[in-house]
Amino acid sequence: MTTTTISTRASDKTTALLSVLGMAMLGLAILFAAGHAQSATLHDAAHDVRHATGFPCH
Repeated sequence: MTTTTISTRASDKTTALLSVLGMAMLGLAILFAAGHAQSATLHDAAHDVRHATGFPCH
């Protein structure tokens, strides 16, 4: 008895696309949270990034 496995390229591409989009959304969420943080520690850690991306902090 022979077992045949069929893999579709569309599902592989969809999985890869969802992974990339998920990571992009996570990165943007982290950047947004750090950019608008009011904590002094987070502010100091993200200070240069805030200015580079246009978030006002003063």
